[in-house]
Amino acid sequence: MGGVTACQEQASELEKPPAVVQVEAATLDAYAPALRLTGEIRARVESVLSFRVAGRITERLVNVGDHVTADQILAKLDPQQQEATVSAAEAAVRSAEAVMREATSTFQRQKALIAQGFTTRRDHDQAEENFRTAQASLMDARAQLGTARDRLSDTVLRAGVAGIITARNAEVGEVVQEAQSVFSIAQDGPRDAVFNVNEAAFTQELADPAVALTLVSDPTVTTTGAVREISPTVDRASGTVRVKVDISQPPAEMTLGAAVVGSVRHRSRERVVISWGALSNGTGGPAVWTVDPGTKMVSQKPIAIESYKAGKVVVREGLQPGEVVVASGTQFLRPRQVVAFAEGNVR
Repeated sequence: MGGVTACQEQASELEKPPAVVQVEAATLDAYAPALRLTGEIRARVESVLSFRVAGRITERLVNVGDHVTADQILAKLDPQQQEATVSAAEAAVRSAEAVMREATSTFQRQKALIAQGFTTRRDHDQAEENFRTAQASLMDARAQLGTARDRLSDTVLRAGVAGIITARNAEVGEVVQEAQSVFSIAQDGPRDAVFNVNEAAFTQELADPAVALTLVSDPTVTTTGAVREISPTVDRASGTVRVKVDISQPPAEMTLGAAVVGSVRHRSRERVVISWGALSNGTGGPAVWTVDPGTKMVSQKPIAIESYKAGKVVVREGLQPGEVVVASGTQFLRPRQVVAFAEGNVR
């Protein structure tokens, strides 16, 4: 009985007039995808500035955004401890100089006496040893004084390079340690546009290595750059790779921190293209309904989509050029249903 029922249902289906659908042939089209990303302008070289000695900050002379020269003073520490060390080192030098004068006089006298035979070799050698020891002690004391003076000068923090202060990490009254970050400075000179790019973008060859750059705040400000550096590692949080684009002649409007859009176009390649209306939802993702030209019977075929264009869908795989797909009315179709083509469609 079940077989008879199935036959009856099939016969009933054949008696129904076929559904009229709009169809189209899948075509090959040259596809050159463009990649557009937003990044920011940064200095080629950014430095962290810190004191070489520990101490309490007594003065801060610049703010974030200030342009500084190489010899400009940025901040100062309380110098009392270093000044005391310098005073002690100066006293040590004076003491060593006194010892040196005495040892030199004694040694000179012993040299004259031994030449005349009025002293012993032992006394002469002892005087020479004392002279050498005093000489070394004086050199050491002077070196200690030089070090103390250097550490005193280190209580004054200078920029060292010309640039713009981009960060301030300490305030007046704060006690900082040696090498603790106090300021960050973006050095004057070359500029880069920095982007975080999805790693999948590197699987496609570029049509032109030049990167077109446009200022977000004023699209009339444009320039071009070249990729200078690609990070060898992928950021675990975002899954992106940092790319730095060299800007040889940045417009004046592209200041530090300015947002820019970088555009590149991949090399053209042929891909199957269908209209948006042909896209339907299959059991495992996107799909299309294809029509057998001989039987006019439809079947659903899964596809992989590469990208979307205005009114078009670019298919990466799953569909061959020339296959007839339903372009309109897919929501009413079922597998193996017989359809009729609308007037003016593919036959």
